[in-house]
Amino acid sequence: MYLIKSNILFKLLYPGRTWKFPLESDEKKVLYLSFDDGPHPVATPFALKTLKDFKAKASFFCLGKNVRDHPDIYRQILLDGHSVGNHSFNHLNGWKSSVPDYIQDIEKARDFIDSPLFRPPYGRMSKKQQSALLKAMPGTHIIMWDLLSGDFDTGISPQRCWSNVKKYSAPGSIIVFHDSTKAYERMQYALPATLEHFSARGYVFKAIPMQPAI
Repeated sequence: MYLIKSNILFKLLYPGRTWKFPLESDEKKVLYLSFDDGPHPVATPFALKTLKDFKAKASFFCLGKNVRDHPDIYRQILLDGHSVGNHSFNHLNGWKSSVPDYIQDIEKARDFIDSPLFRPPYGRMSKKQQSALLKAMPGTHIIMWDLLSGDFDTGISPQRCWSNVKKYSAPGSIIVFHDSTKAYERMQYALPATLEHFSARGYVFKAIPMQPAI
């Protein structure tokens, strides 16, 4: 089970994490697309081409093991002007991992991913793990999401995935897609639909900045 839309309870339980961006007065229609689990030899190039077609920027939260295996695709993400984030090396579930093992896995990914941004796999990271991460890697910004597209869910259709994004997106939303084998069928449909629909309504798509202060 998972919730498409993040709620206030999550934010109260886990302070110090970014779920959505406040809007500047001159930026009333901004969305932040993000992709987890890549780079992937098929899904990531598709996402990059689709984003380029709409002159959109996004953020890619990469697995260290996939950056190791697909360095050229990782470089292309950066060359295209997107931001990147650490999504751990082996996609560990924080609720099932010890604090030392969890931090070690993130630090291993840092050898391949140069970014202060981090998103916990499955969104699961305990408060102790969060404190240990910020101590081990000062300046880390923990990026969560405002809504999940559900593209990882093989039990829903591509159309339902797109419907999730259309229904719950709002100015400043951080939206999660996945550039992975499991999600590709739904992402391949929902990403172009998202870009076309919201671009036509005056939205712009920005990358989460990789800088000391967000």
